[in-house]
Amino acid sequence: MKLLAFAASSSRNSINKALVSHAASLLATTETEILDLNDFEMPLFSVDRERELGHPELARKFLDKIASADALMISFAEHNGSYSAAYKNLFDWCSRVNPKVFQSKPMVLLSTSPGGRGGASVLAAALTSAPFFGGVVKASLSIPNFNDNFDLESGRLKNPELAAKLLDAVSAFLV
Repeated sequence: MKLLAFAASSSRNSINKALVSHAASLLATTETEILDLNDFEMPLFSVDRERELGHPELARKFLDKIASADALMISFAEHNGSYSAAYKNLFDWCSRVNPKVFQSKPMVLLSTSPGGRGGASVLAAALTSAPFFGGVVKASLSIPNFNDNFDLESGRLKNPELAAKLLDAVSAFLV
């Protein structure tokens, strides 16, 4: 299985990238590509810009990455209860090229934050919208209190209960 994984964040030190990288590593029998949203930075989407520029090549390249994968894993950063601007902009451009951005791929959706809700609001939004945009959600998990539950040095969850839940979530690809 070829897995495409990324954090829906542009932070160079993204805790969601640490989480999605760890989660992807739990699937030993997969070929994994971890993307960085900074490699897909485009002008702020608007219909006026779309008329001027057409569809940016980077949007097409991102959609090609999705097309070449068998499954998707995304960990959502929560900015003020919603998607990060970087992810939302990329998604908006991609949805203009192909409204079914996720192309019927099985998905595991994750989120984390330093707070006690672990990005639950953005994860709820993603879970609601993914099927409309061609995503087949197999599992989801929010990891609260990232700094208390994740060891950045080892790149692993240190909370055994959350580690078991994460393993169950990523194992959804295997059934």
